[in-house]
Amino acid sequence: MAVKYLGAGRMVSALALMIVAIAALADEPLRVEQLQRCGNLLALDTQEFCLHVSGLDDSDFQVKLNGTPLPQEALSHNKDQVRVRISSEDAQSGPLWFEQDDQSSNPVWVSIKGSHVLAATDREVAENMDGLTTYVDLISLIIEEEYEGGEEAQRLAEKYDAEVVGMIPPLNTYQLRLPAKDLVERDALVLRLGSEVSVDAVVIEESGPEENIESETGTPPDADDQEWASNRFLDAVNYYQRRLSSQGEGIETHPVRIGVIEREVDFDAPDFADYLGDCRTDSTRTCVYARDAAKPDGHGTTVAGVFAAAWNEGGNSGFLRGLDEVGPGFDVIVERNSDAGITANIAASVNLVEDGVRVLNWSWGIHRVGAIDINGDEVDSLVRSGIAMSGYEELLEEFFLWLRREHPDVVVVNSAGNGSSFSGRDEYRLPSSFVTEQLFVVGGHERSDQDVQVADPRYAIKRSASNIDMRVDITAAACVRGSSLIEGERGEAHCGTSYATPLVAGLVAAMMSIEPELSPAQLRMLLRRSAMTIGEEYDFEPTDADDLTAPILPSERANDLNHPDIGRSARLDMYKALDLTVQSLNRDR
Repeated sequence: MAVKYLGAGRMVSALALMIVAIAALADEPLRVEQLQRCGNLLALDTQEFCLHVSGLDDSDFQVKLNGTPLPQEALSHNKDQVRVRISSEDAQSGPLWFEQDDQSSNPVWVSIKGSHVLAATDREVAENMDGLTTYVDLISLIIEEEYEGGEEAQRLAEKYDAEVVGMIPPLNTYQLRLPAKDLVERDALVLRLGSEVSVDAVVIEESGPEENIESETGTPPDADDQEWASNRFLDAVNYYQRRLSSQGEGIETHPVRIGVIEREVDFDAPDFADYLGDCRTDSTRTCVYARDAAKPDGHGTTVAGVFAAAWNEGGNSGFLRGLDEVGPGFDVIVERNSDAGITANIAASVNLVEDGVRVLNWSWGIHRVGAIDINGDEVDSLVRSGIAMSGYEELLEEFFLWLRREHPDVVVVNSAGNGSSFSGRDEYRLPSSFVTEQLFVVGGHERSDQDVQVADPRYAIKRSASNIDMRVDITAAACVRGSSLIEGERGEAHCGTSYATPLVAGLVAAMMSIEPELSPAQLRMLLRRSAMTIGEEYDFEPTDADDLTAPILPSERANDLNHPDIGRSARLDMYKALDLTVQSLNRDR
C-alpha cells in the first residue's frame, strides 16, 4: 500500500504542477517579441514574416493587418512561432497585431517595401585585429547607379560563388553571403569585389546586437527632475493644447509619422500598457508600434518614452502623448529591421521613409578607431575600424543623396554622441559629421546648480560626455526618467544624447503637424531662431574646445549685431519654436 500511496502522491504533485503551468500560461500576456522577414528574402510580390509570440495558446486566434484579419490560409502556427504571408498587391504597410480570447497583443509595424538585410549569428562573426566583432561571410555591395542593381549583384554572386541574401533596392545596395570561412578569405574576396567596375563600395559590418546605443553611464545631475524645464517642455505642451484647440485659433493639424530606429519597447510597463491592439480606433491619439521588450529599462523603451509614454504613471512622460487632446494622431514606429548593425538601421530607415515617415530619430552613432576626445584621449566606446567606417560613409552618403532626391521633406534627427569628442569630423564620427539640410544633430546639456531664470544661459551646462563642435545644431536635456513595471514608481534616470534627440524629433513632428509644408531648412531656422542659449559668451572663438553648437548668428536674431545671444551656443526652447511655427503659418495664410 505504501508504494501505491507514493505513486498517487506523485500523480497529485504532477497534476498540481500542470495546473500551475496552465495558470501561468493563461496569465502570460499576448506579446509579439520578434518579427523578421523569412522565406525568400528577395521576393516582393508575396512576402513572408516570421514572428515569435508569447502568451499564444492552442485556441483560435486572429492576426490583423491595418485592422483587417488575415485569411487563415496565409498563416502557419507552431506553438509560439507564427509565419505570415502577405501579398503586396492586396496589402499596405501598417500595424499588425494578434487577438485571442479577450486579449490583444502589442502592434508591430510591418513594411512591405522590401528592404532587408540579415544579421550574422554567433558562429558567423570573428574578432579582427582591432579587437572588434566583425561579420565573416556577410557583406553588402553598393552598385554603381548606372547598373541595374539586382541583376549586377546576382552576376557578381555567381562569379564569386556567393549568394544574394538581402537588399536595399532604393540605394542599389545588395547583401551577399560569401564562401568565406575566416577573415583572411573574406578580406581577399572583399578586395576582389571592390575592384569590380560596377561596385561603388563594399560595406563590412562590425557590430554586436546591443552595441549601437548612445547612452552613457555618468551620474545624473542632482536636479534631474528639472531637466526638461530647461527646454520649456510643459510650456510647449500647454501652448499646443491651448492655441490649437477648437477654443483657440482653430488651426487644423495634420498627422505625422515618426520612425524611431530602435529594437523594442516594453508594453508591460504602465507607460505603454494602453497601446495594445487597434490603437487607431481613436484618430487623434498617439500610437506606438514596436516589438515587445523583456525589461522596461532598455534603450528603445526610454527613447520611445520621450515621444509617447503615458503621463502620471510614475515613469517617463511623452511629449507627443501630452498633445493627444488636440493632436492629429502621431504614429511612433519603433523599428530596426534586424540586428545587422548600421546596415540594418539604414534598411529600416529606407522602409519607413517609403511608408510615409517624415521624421527619423537616430539615437545612434559610431566613432572611428583612434578618435580623440576633447582631452586628447582615445574614445573607447562605439568604435569601428577604418575599413568599416569607409563602407558606412558610402552607405550613408547614398542614403542622404536618395533622401534629397526622392524625399526632400524628411528630417533625420541624430544624437551627437557621448564620447566627449567632436561630432562634425568625418574622420571621427558618423553619421553626425554629414553636412546636409536634412540631418539635425543634437547635443546634450544638464541643469546647472545656479539659481537663475530658465532663459539665463547659466541655467544649463553641457553634459560632460556629450560630443560637441559647430556641426551640432542644438542642445537639449540629456537626462530623463525611464519606465518601470510598477505603476506610480519613479523610474531610474537615463542620461545621454540619445534621450536629448527624441525631444528635438518630437518637437519637429509637432511643428510639422501645424505646418506640414515646412522644409528641413525652415525647420532648422525656426529651431535656431527660437533657441535659448547655454554657456559663456564668446566672440565666435570659444576657448578650451567649448563650442557646444554652431554659434548663434546675427541672421538668427533679426540681424541684430548687438544681440547678447550672438556667438553663444543654442539650447532648445520647445515653447518658442511652436510659437514661431504658428506665427509663420498665420503670415502665410
